[in-house]
Amino acid sequence: MIAYIDEYRDRFEVEPICRVLGASLEGGFITSRDYRLAKSRPASARSIRDRMLTDELKTIHTRNYGVYGVRKMWHAARRAGWNVGRDQVARLMKIAGISGVRRGRVPVTTRSAPAPDSRPDLVGRQFKAGRPNELWVADITYVRTLSGFVYTAFVTDVFSRKIVGWATRSSMTTGALPLEALEQAIMGAKEGLDGLVHHADHGSQYTSIAYSDKLADYGI
Repeated sequence: MIAYIDEYRDRFEVEPICRVLGASLEGGFITSRDYRLAKSRPASARSIRDRMLTDELKTIHTRNYGVYGVRKMWHAARRAGWNVGRDQVARLMKIAGISGVRRGRVPVTTRSAPAPDSRPDLVGRQFKAGRPNELWVADITYVRTLSGFVYTAFVTDVFSRKIVGWATRSSMTTGALPLEALEQAIMGAKEGLDGLVHHADHGSQYTSIAYSDKLADYGI
């Protein structure tokens, strides 16, 4: 509260601030006299340590791009030599107005198709190939970034174990992700696509009409 008055006293003066705080606070109030008495008293060892630790927490928070929450801030402070408890770190972070980035739900990369996929499994979990472009395997993964999740679809040639097609987007729509990765793989194929088998899970991204039509167009 003292720090709040210090911040705004030049703009609103002490007495009006104390009147507003006194009218809005539950279970007590602070007068201008209380404020001046508090300011005249020498700072306690605890308050001095709290200010120093708060400065350290702000530095740690900024250095780690503002994503650390209480637990990681607590461990970082202890690594920096501070003998401090987790509750104290949480209290000082709240006073300083700093917080970590909340983790969202883990994204689901495989969305169930609305109807059962009747196409046969030609691989039978035997991921082996004797030549390039004999068997491609497609999948989707994701990476967490500061601004959210980024999704990557890729197509891998089982023979060379190289990624022959990939696409990265912030969403998983069929046109923007798996289909783009497939098109890149097709355009880059040098050995021809005769006899090529394409394997993926039964998610809606891979059983969609657009994806299926693209495979059929090239005899895959």
